[in-house]
Amino acid sequence: MTSTKPDVMISEAQIAQRVDELAAEISHDYADKGSLVLVGVLKGSFIFLADLSRRLTIPRTIEFIAVSSYGSGSRHSGAVRLVMDVRGNIEGRHVLIVEDIVDTGHTLKYLVGMMKSHRPASVRSCALLHKADRAEVEVDLDYIGFSIPDEWVVGYGLDYAERDRTLPYIGIVHPDDRK
Repeated sequence: MTSTKPDVMISEAQIAQRVDELAAEISHDYADKGSLVLVGVLKGSFIFLADLSRRLTIPRTIEFIAVSSYGSGSRHSGAVRLVMDVRGNIEGRHVLIVEDIVDTGHTLKYLVGMMKSHRPASVRSCALLHKADRAEVEVDLDYIGFSIPDEWVVGYGLDYAERDRTLPYIGIVHPDDRK
């Protein structure tokens, strides 16, 4: 990979504004439901999850889950493998899965089904980014930060080969930069 900086797709200011809006919407929707369990999907969601959680005005707890779906390649096979499940008891609680990006939908579909096996009161989903053009399976996304075209993106938790995850914006990695 070359050392060129990714082109900015979504600025730091745009992200901050949208996270504020999502937090307000989620806080409103869960205002009378007790404590919400935010389930962050590692590794990509951690920055988004932290910012979103800090902006919520409702009681909440945080859990993490880790899955593997890409392996070492860049194309999704459709197979999803659980690496780490939530550690706390979510039975009877309202759960919000927090994803960095939803493209094919396979991972989110798997996660929703897996979370439902824990018998929560409800399971909903929130994704910072959504690539609708890449959808292979239908999934319900309750909260979407940004709909984006089919570009390889990095920053704000997303990476390419573990690089650029901590950029404060969402940037595009062009094919020539992935060598």
